Amino acid sequence: MNRDQELLGAAALTSFKLSGQFLELAEHLARPVGVTAAWWQVLGAVLRDPLTVSGIARQMGITRQAVQRTADVLEGRGLIEYRDNPAHRRAKLVAITAEGRSAVSAINPHHLHHATQLAELLGEEAFAEAVAALTKLSEALDALDLTPCADTPDPSV
Repeated sequence: MNRDQELLGAAALTSFKLSGQFLELAEHLARPVGVTAAWWQVLGAVLRDPLTVSGIARQMGITRQAVQRTADVLEGRGLIEYRDNPAHRRAKLVAITAEGRSAVSAINPHHLHHATQLAELLGEEAFAEAVAALTKLSEALDALDLTPCADTPDPSV
């Protein structure tokens, strides 16, 4: 295995661990307010502007089906509403309600506390650099050509 492969593997394993850690933190922050990390993720995606289910899925890097299931639950609980989309007749917009906004606002004090702790542990500059590096890595992964290589074995054989 060459160095690039080792780096890709290490980046992936670290990202998987980070994903688990962020999900654990999100559950810790959201649970006292009566929402889940997945619910908070969808609510957060539409805090500023309504988006389609597909738009939320793209932004969050999760499947459209997962977002649809979560959005349906959130609608049933009055935390979001579906609105007509002037740009697309069939793809409704997901918009946060006042109740949804209140739920997210209730998370904010604990979110601030943990964000401040993390900034103190890392240092604000290092924290910002880490976010920039993660963003750059995500953008590079988006740019990868994922077509199979000529020498890739056919898994159906």
